[in-house]
Amino acid sequence: MRLLTLGDPIDTVGHILTVFSELRKLKGVEAVLDRLLCEARWLAKADAGTIFMVKNDRLVFSLVHNDSLFSANEVNKNFYLNADMPIDDTSIAGYVAKRGEAVQIDDAYDIDPAYPFRFNTAFDVKTGYRTRSVLSLPIKNSREKIIAVIQIINSLDEERNPVPFSKESHAYVSLLAHHAGTAIENAVITSELVLRMMKMAELRDPSETGAHVQRVGAYSAEIYHKLALNRGVCTEELKRTKDLIRVASMLHDVGKVGVSDLILKKPAKLTDEEYEVMKMHTIYGGQLFANAASELDALAGEIALNHHMHFGGGGYPGKITDFENPKMPGPPMRGDEIPLPARITALADVFDALTARRVYKPAWPDEKALDLITSESGKQFDPEVVDAFLAVIDVITAIREKFIEPGVAAKAADKPETAP
Repeated sequence: MRLLTLGDPIDTVGHILTVFSELRKLKGVEAVLDRLLCEARWLAKADAGTIFMVKNDRLVFSLVHNDSLFSANEVNKNFYLNADMPIDDTSIAGYVAKRGEAVQIDDAYDIDPAYPFRFNTAFDVKTGYRTRSVLSLPIKNSREKIIAVIQIINSLDEERNPVPFSKESHAYVSLLAHHAGTAIENAVITSELVLRMMKMAELRDPSETGAHVQRVGAYSAEIYHKLALNRGVCTEELKRTKDLIRVASMLHDVGKVGVSDLILKKPAKLTDEEYEVMKMHTIYGGQLFANAASELDALAGEIALNHHMHFGGGGYPGKITDFENPKMPGPPMRGDEIPLPARITALADVFDALTARRVYKPAWPDEKALDLITSESGKQFDPEVVDAFLAVIDVITAIREKFIEPGVAAKAADKPETAP
């Protein structure tokens, strides 16, 4: 994490205003939250932090940083902590969300008795981490409704010892939080639009659930993250592209809205003729984004069109350049001719399809699915993508546990105050 030396307040406020402008360019909720938490921690020299989103009258752990335990720039399963807590006076964050007021604690183990909450020490006991200073602030949307809480932990001095948050850092983080709601709200709207589009597809094809597309989006984002780290991609470009891939890959099968219900909902195996019609969903998806108005549209079109292509050759639909009169199969494509985001989404989609239970099939055990993916490295899948995927399999598992199918019980999770 960058170390900040607070200088001219005008310069610092100018930096915060620049952050507001850059937040508006991000598409996904996760990318907005990550940038917001990074900047808040930078402004306050904070070692750790969490952003909780308000969902169904509870606070959900939506993003976690902790420099003492893991790097915010690495791929880490702790970013997908599957836990929540009530919005009430039993926790610091719950108190802030309920009352809409900021709380600053100089020592979490010596909280003023006037407060109704006490610090949950479970995480500190489990890891040996020592939480001291805490700064927790509400984030409101344009209608002044609390939509999130940002909580940063352990302001550090020059020797990296935890100290109370200064008045200056409190003021700067408050300014950041005050204006962050609009960026979060816009990202949520984008996410909801994507999920509504996929809900439309789900009405046609029961296998296209909201949880499925969220998992494929998150899998693809984290596979790309690891691959980009391996390639030495700069942090700014990595995060920008990761944000786009997460959203665009969720739309990989949106073209299924153009396929007949008789085929999509057929309970038996498709005939050869029906399978050829089903393949057209890739072209329909490409057609939806043919006149791309943004980088996100262009990326979504690349993924929708090419995510069934095989790295070693084969797959479908081949190279399609004329969407007015598409002919399938088009000229063959292989290797790097297939856009990288499509090669990543191809693996993410297959893994989720194999390991998810459906009405027409049981879920495959992870070992069986991994064996198939490994055996297809260099054939159906890009070997570089396979290697990145296998390197973050613990993160993939955490994502699956976070975005579960409706009606499937989630595993019990610890709900510490500060989280990892």
